Amino acid sequence: MEIEAQTSHRGRPREFDVDVALAAALRVFWTLGYEGASMTDLTKAMGITRPSLYAAFGNKEELFKKALDLYERDKQAYVGEALKAKTARGVAEHLLQGAIDMQTGSDPRGCLGVISSTACGTEAESIRQEVLERRASSDAALLARFERARAEGDFPDHVTAEGLKQYLSAVLQGLCIQAGAGASIQELEQLKATTLAVWPGR
Repeated sequence: MEIEAQTSHRGRPREFDVDVALAAALRVFWTLGYEGASMTDLTKAMGITRPSLYAAFGNKEELFKKALDLYERDKQAYVGEALKAKTARGVAEHLLQGAIDMQTGSDPRGCLGVISSTACGTEAESIRQEVLERRASSDAALLARFERARAEGDFPDHVTAEGLKQYLSAVLQGLCIQAGAGASIQELEQLKATTLAVWPGR
């Protein structure tokens, strides 16, 4: 973790913890979305001035990308673990439970990626594209895992790996949207149970 003694670009010591400030920025973006988060919202939550924000993180877009890195590394670490499950059903179960755990903890509800990809106007198109490109990379990893599962006989031949990936992605996004709209943990658990009950495989 970076400490106060770290120097800025001008050689002067920073008076804030960069990691703590970035975590605060993540919560703002996660709660308000990219466009909804003003520079005033960000600097207030981070406890820094605008010049300090620019010196440490660049502009708002660069700050968001760094916050998205933190989100993927810290909040979505369960995704990589899920892909190691022995069966496609195990992958789905791990992903669903990880999403539920994230939605019912102390973090803001909803999905930062969903919020930022659906609520961006034309002036924030680059942010939307950034989020969609990262999602495409995640989807590709999930598709590769399901293709392997299909070759191993995890699910019937009439079910394609692509179709199963799209289905699970839609369920996960829907779960996050419902959580953001106030769904209870019981309702989210019911969604998980139903998804696994109709899962086309062992």
